[in-house]
Amino acid sequence: MSLKKTNAARFLDTLKLPYEMTSYEVDEEDLSATHAAASLGVDPACVFKTLVARDDAKHIIVACIPAAEEIDLKALAKVAGVKRCELVAVKELLGLTGYIRGGCSPLAMKKTYPTFIDASIHQHEKIYVSAGLRGVQLHLSPDVLIQASKAICEPLTKH
Repeated sequence: MSLKKTNAARFLDTLKLPYEMTSYEVDEEDLSATHAAASLGVDPACVFKTLVARDDAKHIIVACIPAAEEIDLKALAKVAGVKRCELVAVKELLGLTGYIRGGCSPLAMKKTYPTFIDASIHQHEKIYVSAGLRGVQLHLSPDVLIQASKAICEPLTKH
């Protein structure tokens, strides 16, 4: 099946960075990254979900963490150099990023936001991250995602 190029895929093309696109059946009742991992038949630790937060000065911050993990907002605030941050409301996602819940890619958002990726990304040869559409994932090396998103990698999950 030929997948239509998403903005995130086109962005990687402009940077001449390698990736593959893959798709899975979307379940409107379960838009979780763990569902995406199960549908793809892969370990949830190598599927990274994209979360969007706002800091105390109202700036937007993007975080990518493994599918089954929970974001540590204190850790995110620390690496972002802010006092505190909180996740944005789902209804704000489209306006801020150009993406909807369940299809939010850390690449090619409406604006470029500071991006932080959980340090566990380095444990994987290849990872999955949303291509910007529900049911479509980018399969790429951690280095490609880090380079393309200009991300900083630090521990971001609750342990």
